[in-house]
Amino acid sequence: MRENRPLAERMRPIKLEDFLGQKRLAGPNGVLRKFIESRNLPSIIFWGPPGVGKTTLASILACELDKEFYALSAISSSVKEVREIISKSEESGLFKSAPIVFIDEIHRFNKAQQDALLGAVERGSITLIGATTENPSFEVISALLSRCQVYVLHPLDKEDLLQLLMRAIEKDEALRIKQIEILETDALLRLSGGDGRKLLNLLEAVIMANGATKKIPVTDEMVMQVAQQIIPLYDKTGEQHYDIISAFIKSIRGSDPNAAVYWLARMLNGGEDILFIARRMTILASEDIGNANPFALVIANNCFQAINSIGMPEARIILSQTAVYLACSPKSNSAINAIDKAMSRAAETGNLPVPLHLRNAPTGLMKQLNYGKDYKYAHSYEGNFLVQDFLPAELKNTVFYEPGANNSEDEFRKYLKRNWGDYYNY
Repeated sequence: MRENRPLAERMRPIKLEDFLGQKRLAGPNGVLRKFIESRNLPSIIFWGPPGVGKTTLASILACELDKEFYALSAISSSVKEVREIISKSEESGLFKSAPIVFIDEIHRFNKAQQDALLGAVERGSITLIGATTENPSFEVISALLSRCQVYVLHPLDKEDLLQLLMRAIEKDEALRIKQIEILETDALLRLSGGDGRKLLNLLEAVIMANGATKKIPVTDEMVMQVAQQIIPLYDKTGEQHYDIISAFIKSIRGSDPNAAVYWLARMLNGGEDILFIARRMTILASEDIGNANPFALVIANNCFQAINSIGMPEARIILSQTAVYLACSPKSNSAINAIDKAMSRAAETGNLPVPLHLRNAPTGLMKQLNYGKDYKYAHSYEGNFLVQDFLPAELKNTVFYEPGANNSEDEFRKYLKRNWGDYYNY
């Protein structure tokens, strides 16, 4: 390549009209164009995956609005640097308007660093543009978040990616001198995953791999030889960690074993902690299956113990077996419903005394005070049961547990109906 800069950097647009993708924001009727037309720009946080234009849009806005532009990386910048820029921006007459301070990966700024921005943003001394791949609701302090407009950027679609390819081949000086023909695009599009930077870097790698060759017909096979393997997009500490485990749990809850093992595979390929996965399945076994199939909890707990001893790669088999078993089990959320109702009522009535006949009476004084008096030992009666009150009088006949509609809990329902009759309205 004639230049040392990567192709993706060489192709970075400087005008909004040349920007590809994010039509809702950057299109003819997009909000960013309206900001440019009005010459007013609020502080902004761009939230989206890598390679979708967050940094590019920040620099375009600074250029179009003719504002001073400071770019900082949250990885390497300190509070001192932030304060120095704020101090400069507040010097009388130095700037015609508030400069744009762009902070890449703003989610990596700690609370103190984010606090350092607050006053300047509130006073209008700077216009902040933050870029993050993480959900700002979790990663940006609420005070700063409330002072910024959050705009979501999405992966580039097929049309945008193809247009980006053609533009690079036609306009980049280093590529124009070659005879590049894109014969197949499946591998380029699939491996880029909606990431424009990755797409251009992959194309450049293919061109470089062909050295001084002038005529280069780009095929899927050539791309795969250069790429060697797909590197899954998965951040174990980021939002996708929560999104994919959520999809996994909801697939099991929805009794879809195929979706469950797919999301399981996504987590395993991304290096997710296998004990984290097993813990979530153990919780699900009680929360979503419960007494509809009590053995599910045994399976899930044994899975946790087994993979802790075995580890990967064999643990994937045990995790898969468990996920499939749980997905194919009958479902009931009666256990979690019961405890949630009970805890809510207990919070309201936590001062109600324990009925005397249920109290323990380890001392003579307690016996004199009728602790334990009139308690009836269930095993002394036919069927090991008799009707007596176990709740405070104020909560008599309150129902917390309602058996689910499944074979196992149907037996519970019959048992309770047989013993309690209409006492609990079963």
